[in-house]
Amino acid sequence: MTSPPGFSAQTLSVLAALCDQPSQWQHGYALAKQTGLKSGTLYPILIRLADRGMVEACWQDEPGPGRPRRHLYRLTAAGQASASVALASAARPTAAKAARTPAVRGAVMGVVPWTS
Repeated sequence: MTSPPGFSAQTLSVLAALCDQPSQWQHGYALAKQTGLKSGTLYPILIRLADRGMVEACWQDEPGPGRPRRHLYRLTAAGQASASVALASAARPTAAKAARTPAVRGAVMGVVPWTS
């Protein structure tokens, strides 16, 4: 998956995780497990997305017994729209990248790649 301008691969993975359940509040630990990102990478991404107005954050009202309060995150309406565009853009291979692959380059040049 390539990154469109403005979003790193890590940010795209956070957006994809948030898009899985766009109206549900999710806590950072669940997002970390889903994306495989460490907290030192995940939380700065969430803060930047919140600063851009793509993610809203709030404190958990009533944590379970013996549990600390956690921040919860979810996409805003604008964040959902931006995430959908960014993820769709990242999923599409670019023509330049496709032209660099041997099979496509050979097909473009009229040469069939050799296979054994």
